[in-house]
Amino acid sequence: MIGKITIGKDFYGVLAYNEKKVSEGVGYVIDSNIGQSTAVNMTQEFNLIRQLRPGLGNAVLHVSLNLPYSDQLNDKEFASFGCDYLMKMGFDNNQFIMYRHKDTEHEHIHIVANRVRYSGRITSDSNIKRRSREVLNDLERKYGLTQISTKIGGKKSLDQKEIEKTLRTGDVPIKLVLQERIGSAISKAMDTTEFIKLLQEQNISPRFNVSKTTGRVSGISFKYHDVVYKGSTLGKKFSWNSIIKQIDYEQTRDRSVILSANGKERGTDQADEGNDEGTVKVEPRNNGTAKGTRNSAQQSKSHVGEIKENGIVESLMDESEWNPFKLELTDHGARKKSERKKKRKGLNK
Repeated sequence: MIGKITIGKDFYGVLAYNEKKVSEGVGYVIDSNIGQSTAVNMTQEFNLIRQLRPGLGNAVLHVSLNLPYSDQLNDKEFASFGCDYLMKMGFDNNQFIMYRHKDTEHEHIHIVANRVRYSGRITSDSNIKRRSREVLNDLERKYGLTQISTKIGGKKSLDQKEIEKTLRTGDVPIKLVLQERIGSAISKAMDTTEFIKLLQEQNISPRFNVSKTTGRVSGISFKYHDVVYKGSTLGKKFSWNSIIKQIDYEQTRDRSVILSANGKERGTDQADEGNDEGTVKVEPRNNGTAKGTRNSAQQSKSHVGEIKENGIVESLMDESEWNPFKLELTDHGARKKSERKKKRKGLNK
C-alpha cells in the first residue's frame, strides 16, 4: 500500500476534485461522518469545526491510499482499512469523507479529513509521512496485503520513483527482488564461491570492485535484468563489508573466483582481468594465428606474439599492425629522407 499525503488550507479544492470524479462516474463515497452534498455545502460543514481553531492555517488532510496491482479489497474492506488508518494516525475524533476512485488500473481511495478535532484540539502533522509508512506497514500485515516498502533488517525502502513505477506497471520492484534473493544467498552460503554460485543460479550477476594493485575488494554491485544496483543502495546488509562478516571470505584464496565472476558478467570469462602478475591468455584470431595478450599496462592489444614452451612471448612483428595507410606513410617518409640526403650532398660539392 502506498500513501500520498498532502496537508493544505482549502477544503473546497479537494472536495471539488473528488466530487468531479463522482459526477464522471469513476468515483463514489464508501464512508463518511459528514453529510454528502455539494462541494460547497461540505466545505461549510468542515469549516464549522475549523472555526474552533481560527488561527490554524493548514487544517486539511488529503491522503490517497493505493493498492499494488496484485492486491484487491472490496468497498467494505477498503472502508475498514481507511478507518483503521485514520484512527492510528490520530484522526479518531475528526470529520472525514472517504472516496473510492475507478479511474486507474490500481485500486485506491482518497480521504479528506479535518485536522481540527470535534473537541477543538489539533491532530499533529509532525513526522506525518514517516508515521504513515509505519501505520501502513502494520495494516498491510493485518489485511494480508503486499508489503511494498520496508526498512526491516538493514533494507532500504523504495524511493518515490520506484513506488510510482510499481503503481504504473504492476511489476514487483527489482530492488525488492534483489533484497530477497541476495539476502537468501547470504544466509545460505558458507563461503564466497557458494555465494556467487547461489546468485548466478537466480540470474543475478555480481560485480566486484577489485583493486588492480592490492587485489582488495572494496565494493560489490548486482546486475539483474540489465539493471545494476550497488550493494549499499539495497541496504547496509548488502554492502561488501557487511557480506564478508556473514560468509567465509579470504582475499588471496578467493581472488580467482571473484575475477572469474567479473569476467563472466562481462561475457569474457577472463580470470586474469585486473591481475598484476601478467598472466598470459591465448585467444584464437580469425585466421587461426595465436595472439598472446598480457596485462594492458604491459602490452598493447595489437601485439602479435608466439608463446614458447617457457611461457615467454616473442614478437612475430611490430606491435602496430600493418595496414596500407602505414605503408604509404613509410614510403613517403623514405622518399623525403632520400631527397634530404641528395640536397645535403649537393651543398657539400
